[in-house]
Amino acid sequence: MQLENSSLRRLVLTSLAIGLLRLVDAQAAPDRSSEAGEAAITDPTAECQPYDYPPVSSQTKAFPGNWVKATILAGDTAAQAKWNSISGSIPTNISVKTQPPPSSYSSSDPDCWWTYNLCTDPKLHSLPPDIASAPEVGNDARFIAVHGHVFDGYGFDDGPNCGHNVFYNFLLSQNQKATFYFIGSNVQDYPLEAQRALAEDTWSHPYMTTFSSEDAFAELWYCASFFVYGPPYDRRELILIYLFFAAMQMIKLAVGVTPTCWRPPYGDVDDRIRSIAHGLGLTTIMWKYDTADASVDGKTITDQTVINNYNNFINQAKNGSFSSTGAILLTHELNNFTMSEAVTFYPQLKSAFQHLAPVGVTLNKTQPYVESNYSLPTFGQYISGTKVTNGSSLASPNSSTTDSPSSTAASSSSATSSASDSPNGQSVASSNGALGTIQALGYESFGLAMLLVNVAICGLW
Repeated sequence: MQLENSSLRRLVLTSLAIGLLRLVDAQAAPDRSSEAGEAAITDPTAECQPYDYPPVSSQTKAFPGNWVKATILAGDTAAQAKWNSISGSIPTNISVKTQPPPSSYSSSDPDCWWTYNLCTDPKLHSLPPDIASAPEVGNDARFIAVHGHVFDGYGFDDGPNCGHNVFYNFLLSQNQKATFYFIGSNVQDYPLEAQRALAEDTWSHPYMTTFSSEDAFAELWYCASFFVYGPPYDRRELILIYLFFAAMQMIKLAVGVTPTCWRPPYGDVDDRIRSIAHGLGLTTIMWKYDTADASVDGKTITDQTVINNYNNFINQAKNGSFSSTGAILLTHELNNFTMSEAVTFYPQLKSAFQHLAPVGVTLNKTQPYVESNYSLPTFGQYISGTKVTNGSSLASPNSSTTDSPSSTAASSSSATSSASDSPNGQSVASSNGALGTIQALGYESFGLAMLLVNVAICGLW
């Protein structure tokens, strides 16, 4: 009997120990089922671990393969119907391009090909000009528009980076709104990160003019359709004002809103591609200044090149170059280096410009998405201190009244990577996220709640 009691006690103690260990593990394991839980992770190694988000992963077959060139999927009647409805307005006399621009291309630049001649004023008169600088707003136009994939305004391209939480926390600590241009395939990989901030780029980040018209349409269509749905987050919790995606379906699936602006990967756009974007209701957002932060190769472009570009831009601001028209500067959240440089130069940008404002705000675009349940402040309201407005929230899957543009499911878009990128669109240097460098700069502790950033097309934060 004593032996049996002893064995029973050991069994009970072992069971209790196992239960306690499981409880500790459960408490230690990060919550990767919601935006708030994901945002609370500040260890980039943990944040960059793959996770499953059923609202997105369950719709994988409704989109092109991750980081695969987009084409209209067989059986996607909604995509095909949309393409059929706009294809008649797409010029057929503008040929598919090759990279780099060949010597045989006419020096008159008949196609308004940005890659060839930085053209932003379409030759086709039915198309509106690209947004390449922030317009003059009233009597106070000294604001900056910085971004990375789609509209003028303070912002960053090629996200979401899987280790961006500390960087976003920094922006939140500064009450700084920004525009973020996301790649559809990145959104598919990290949908909860996308919920913090969103804007449109494309599905696989390609040189768009090298695609056929139908495939270029698919790059935009599937990116903007991939949206992550979450609870109806309060607008006051947003870090960004405007978000733009070119992959309309993936954005819609992952975040719950449909963009109205996009930024061509590498700036590669001509009047044929503009016509496709225009047919989808997307405004083309460009830039005039480039930090080259995503192009560092250690040879022709170094870290010092980027530092010099930042300093030159800041000096131009101090010399009055932007006293009547705002400037758009191309920057990225691509990796640890690009995000850390953004943190390093933020105080200087803040000092050089009267206002750091998102693109949508500078355009007075108060409805940045197709959906009307989210609004942005006017430029006048923004510079007066109103950074959010009433009604700025995202719909949850159960409350959304907007149908997916795809008959099979919402889709997403992606972008092609630069020479320094890894196959999944994240730079090899970004594996540790922005945490290490930002901590070295003295931003170890933010103690801030991680808040959802709604996707806003043409209405970036």
